[in-house]
Amino acid sequence: MTAIKRLAIPLCATALALVVASSAQARDYGQHGTVWPVIEPDLLAQIHARLLHLEASGETAKLNAELKRRTIARVSRPAPVAGIALAGAVRRWSFDPTITVDTDIKDDKGRTVIARGTRVNPLDTVPLRAPLVFVDGDDKAQIDWALARYGKTPAKFILVSGAPLELMKGRQRRFYFDQGGKLTAHFAIHAVPAVVEQQGRVLIVTEQPPKLPQSRPS
Repeated sequence: MTAIKRLAIPLCATALALVVASSAQARDYGQHGTVWPVIEPDLLAQIHARLLHLEASGETAKLNAELKRRTIARVSRPAPVAGIALAGAVRRWSFDPTITVDTDIKDDKGRTVIARGTRVNPLDTVPLRAPLVFVDGDDKAQIDWALARYGKTPAKFILVSGAPLELMKGRQRRFYFDQGGKLTAHFAIHAVPAVVEQQGRVLIVTEQPPKLPQSRPS
């Protein structure tokens, strides 16, 4: 018997022993307790059924009507800008819109148009062509003042509170709204009426009480 044959005999015996041992351990212990099949509900089917139920019960129509009502309410009367008071005295300051470019600005061919560190004043290319007039739309005195002073100019009337659509209809003039107080925060406006006008390469911001011009005696 060669060495290979002598080595193969114990290897076969070992493999046979492992097979017998595995067979002996693979026992059927039977069934213990009640077993149910695993059934996962179809999420899309549940959602679809829920939507059908809402539509059949009229809830969908109610939800759509409420959404429409809230949307119209937000457009008709946006949330007022917080922290804005009535101007009690004249306060005036200059606002320099100049910025420093923090990275190179390049054109579509990769050529540097504005180098990093350059100071740029937007008014050099986009001037403020009309004053910005900030008023409280719920204060009739402020509206009357704004229209008397700027009604015949291209000034933009910007509300910090009130109903712009209602004012546009009643005053026959376009009114905007400072949504979220972005503009008043940008110009550091804390009281209205306030006016932003360009003077050279800066903007002049003025808060002032709403005083109508006195009529001259005849």
